[in-house]
Amino acid sequence: MPAVRANGLTIAYDSVGPENAEAMLLVSGLGVQMTRWSDPFCALLSDHGYRVIRFDNRDAGLSTSFAGAPVPDLMQVATAVARGARPAVPYTLFDMTADAIGLLDALGIARAHIVGRSMGGMIAQLMAARFSGRTLSLAAIMSSTGNPDLPQASPEAMAALMRPAPDPLQDREGYLAHGIAMARVIGSPAYPFDETDQRTLLAAELDRARVPGGFGRQIAAIAATGDIRRYARSINVPTLVVHGADDPLVPVAAGRDIAASIQNADLRVIEGMGHDFPPALYGTLASAIAGNARRAGASA
Repeated sequence: MPAVRANGLTIAYDSVGPENAEAMLLVSGLGVQMTRWSDPFCALLSDHGYRVIRFDNRDAGLSTSFAGAPVPDLMQVATAVARGARPAVPYTLFDMTADAIGLLDALGIARAHIVGRSMGGMIAQLMAARFSGRTLSLAAIMSSTGNPDLPQASPEAMAALMRPAPDPLQDREGYLAHGIAMARVIGSPAYPFDETDQRTLLAAELDRARVPGGFGRQIAAIAATGDIRRYARSINVPTLVVHGADDPLVPVAAGRDIAASIQNADLRVIEGMGHDFPPALYGTLASAIAGNARRAGASA
């Protein structure tokens, strides 16, 4: 797996498609590795004519781990943010944004189409807002602005998210069962849930890399960053917002809030989609992302 030094860290990445094609950077979500952008999905995007680059965020996968840093107390982080104070966290989404820009720098890419899912969609918004000269287009999928007035996750989804996973070194099967249960809760109700495929995915991720505490530190990074609408309002590149109508973890109101914050954003609400990427939607999502990217060329 190739890796580069970016923003003082080691960032693992890979890419598919011609190196001289326009770059499309895929930003991963909370606590997951770049392999959640599956090979077939990346191939579909590449077939539209792009060099598709996926990478592990800090504290996930094969990129630099912050396992030596404590997992912040979320209540203390939220209290500090509410007071306007600087919370004590190892990093924020602003740091993770700088990682992604550093990756583009290391690869010699001046501008890219930015696609983010969930937490990655927030990072993607910050990239488009704070590094507009580096951004060709933006796609934010099942993401949010961090607006504190938005509806919260369903009680079932929140409970699944916060329930501690067993230690896979002590109970591998329990760890996999925990992940499968979480995926089932937040998945897309209109599409079949394949437990075998989910188990295979989780096992492959576990065997590839494990970063203790990374999930908690990334949640703290989201909380510490807070409401990013003030940045989103400055975005002026072609923007696509995709959200599942049945997302129990990040309700569809969050996607509508992104679209309302960014001028001329194209909002696509997909019935029956939850907080995941059903393979049956790969073609729909890839075509929508590529169509939005072509808007950048038309406007140029």
